[in-house]
Formats: sequence, C-alpha cells, structure tokens
Amino acid sequence: MEKTKIINALAALAQESRLAVFRALVQAGPAGLAAGKISELTGIAPSSLSFHLKELLHANLVDSRSAGRFIIYTAQFSTMNQLLAYLTENCCAGSACTDSTACSPEELQR
Repeated sequence: MEKTKIINALAALAQESRLAVFRALVQAGPAGLAAGKISELTGIAPSSLSFHLKELLHANLVDSRSAGRFIIYTAQFSTMNQLLAYLTENCCAGSACTDSTACSPEELQR
C-alpha cells in the first residue's frame, strides 16, 4: 500500500465520528449497514453522517451499494488489512511474532 493511501486512511480514522462509523461497519461484517442504522448505532445525525461516510469512502475504508431504497455501507476489509500489515510489518524488530508472544518494548530492549 503506498504511503499516500496510508496517510489518507489514517487521517480519515483520526476523527471520533469516523472511527465510530468504521468500527460499527467492521462489527457488522460483510453484510454492512444502512445509513440509518449507522446513525442509530453511533448517535451521529444523518446530516453529519453523510459527510463522514464520504470521507471514509474517499479513503477507501468503506464501500457502498444500493439495496432497494437504501444504501448499504460496508467496511473495506482489504484496505483495513493492508493498513494493519503496513503498521506492523516491522514489529518485534523484524523478528516474527507469534500468537503466544506479543511484541513488547521491554523485550526489544534486551
């Protein structure tokens, strides 16, 4: 993932409402949520929600599709996974991390 896209994604998530929307969509899974349900779950007014969804769409963190009268939003899991991979690719000073041992700064100083 190129740095410009990483910076755009991090910038989009560095805002309380957008982070709440993204987390709600991640929890909803591939089925996604209609805008009204996102508004209900996050407490974000519909007029503000459309702005935040546009920013997340621009950062390629969410996708949208029509379903009858509704627009369903879903998290872009591929972008999320690429972002997480970029942030953790040099974890543990380049050593492979295992599920049983998490990286910790104390371990790296030894």
